[in-house]
Amino acid sequence: MMKYKIAAIIIVITYFVHTFFLPTGGIGADSLSYFGIASDLPKIKTNLFPLGYPLLLEIGHFFTKDYFWSSKILNLLLTSTILLFSYFKKYYFRETVLLFMGKTFFFVFAGTLSEGTFIFFLYFMIYFLHQVFMKKNMVRNAVFASIALTCLFTVRYSGVYIYLSALVFGVFVFNKIKNKEYFKPYLFFVILSGIGVGGYLLFNFLNLGTFTGENLRGKPIWISYIYTVRDIFGLANAVDPYIGIKPASNSLASMAFQFFVFVIDILLFRYLLTYYRKAKETQLYYFHQLLWITAAVYGVSLLLSGYFQQIEEMGVRLQAAANVCLFFSFLILYFQNQKSDKWIWRIGCFFFVFLVAYSLKSPSNYLKNKHQIQPQMEKFKDKVYIYNDQKEIKNVTKYHIPIINKSFNYEHTNNQKGEIKQSLAGTFYPQIKWVKYDTVRDKSKVLYTSWLILD
Repeated sequence: MMKYKIAAIIIVITYFVHTFFLPTGGIGADSLSYFGIASDLPKIKTNLFPLGYPLLLEIGHFFTKDYFWSSKILNLLLTSTILLFSYFKKYYFRETVLLFMGKTFFFVFAGTLSEGTFIFFLYFMIYFLHQVFMKKNMVRNAVFASIALTCLFTVRYSGVYIYLSALVFGVFVFNKIKNKEYFKPYLFFVILSGIGVGGYLLFNFLNLGTFTGENLRGKPIWISYIYTVRDIFGLANAVDPYIGIKPASNSLASMAFQFFVFVIDILLFRYLLTYYRKAKETQLYYFHQLLWITAAVYGVSLLLSGYFQQIEEMGVRLQAAANVCLFFSFLILYFQNQKSDKWIWRIGCFFFVFLVAYSLKSPSNYLKNKHQIQPQMEKFKDKVYIYNDQKEIKNVTKYHIPIINKSFNYEHTNNQKGEIKQSLAGTFYPQIKWVKYDTVRDKSKVLYTSWLILD
């Protein structure tokens, strides 16, 4: 157990310092939108994103006066809380540490993303439902589980698919669990969660006239066959605990690589199924069924929603909840059926190091960049919008593979100078709105990234 304790400490430290070596500090376009909503509080000007994550950011900002540090402290608290809770409650501590070594926890907790808070509440919802299925303080834990699910929805609207999963599970196993002790507490959880989710939707409608800012969402663009295939690959990748590399290119080499990963995912799925079947022999069979149904319903629902609204491509971020449910179920069953953790421990350590190394393949000094841009922003306080007019300037690195004597160029999507400047500027002045296209008529209101100097 000592190695897991040491790993937990290393994980917390690594997650915290990791983004200091990223050009943008882990801050992206969505992060700026959340900063903007947070800075508007207590006024509510939009419901394009729910208020849960911006509210937590604003609480941190009250003490730090800096949204970057607010997000860093929030992530530190979330990761530490999960690990400490798991350890002191003796709730699958080894499994939880290994979750942190996987791609999803690394991705959502290392950057400034609402998914980190979303996964935090998902973890605790799973814990309380686990206690329900273990017949421990069932009513109380059902109440806490419903609170966690409601919090999920206040962080990301996709939490409604978690609620849909709970409904589907109830219908699917109704005849099998209707006479079980935990049936009524589970039903109570579903009803109470429905009230919570419905209450938040009503709050949005009464204050802003829409349920989820649907009037602010763009219509889905025409989806080509190639992106449909990429989305299917992304959905399948939800079963993979570690590999989440997805090249942006649609070249033959890129698609061949993605197909190769897809084949690995299918083989992994078959492997996971062998452990899922072993769940029938345990007291928590229906708990594992709930996790698998949640992963399936959540993943497919997000895939289908892309045909009705503009969302990004299926990948680690969108499939985070599905991946966590499947991986956690597998880890619990693995330790129940294997006497040694030698291989799962070694694999976890290897991929944790790989994830850190891969994400820092082009390291930078965020705090230096931040310090360089901050004084320049003083003269742009009157700007309302910021536009990246340096999209054509590409940061491309040439890598050479000595064994096969081949070279290739790689475009660092998160290390483009215009995007770095946009992220830094938006962190200092969250009220400034980033725009995708230079369509603002009054150019005097626009800050162009080319005006900012960054070495």
